[in-house]
Amino acid sequence: MEKEIEDKLDLKDKLINFYKVNRYKIYIFLLALVLSLVSLIYINHINEKKNILISKKYVRAGLLLSSSDKDSAKKLYEEIITSKNKFYSILALNVIVEKELILDKEKILKYFKILESSVSSKDQRDLIILKKALYLIKIDNVESGYNLLNKLIEDNSILKSIATKIIKK
Repeated sequence: MEKEIEDKLDLKDKLINFYKVNRYKIYIFLLALVLSLVSLIYINHINEKKNILISKKYVRAGLLLSSSDKDSAKKLYEEIITSKNKFYSILALNVIVEKELILDKEKILKYFKILESSVSSKDQRDLIILKKALYLIKIDNVESGYNLLNKLIEDNSILKSIATKIIKK
């Protein structure tokens, strides 16, 4: 019984002694931890605001497009693509290609490159490559399109079956 009390007191003395010796290190560590958490929250807040702004631009561009203001819609879609938003940039490029808002093939291929470099997920990158291949086939650059499809097949992509079906046609 006495030994347990003595061990508890000994542990308490060790903790007090540790605190006294490392007081400033503990304060610095806690300060760094709090600053890191505040910074992380702030960065998330800024990213959320940017995402909301991009989504509003996307909706506005869709409304402009439906009201036949193609030039303004095209500018907004281009802004969205160059913002490199992981979700809305892909959608914006889809609309540009589908509605043929930009006829300059080089500019559209440049936008595909921007998207390829901005996404981090392999699945998203593969989807962009598939769309690029389909676009290349559409603009009569069949060989380059098939090369991209073959690359998807060789990389054993999730889209392998789709790429195979396209090549067989």
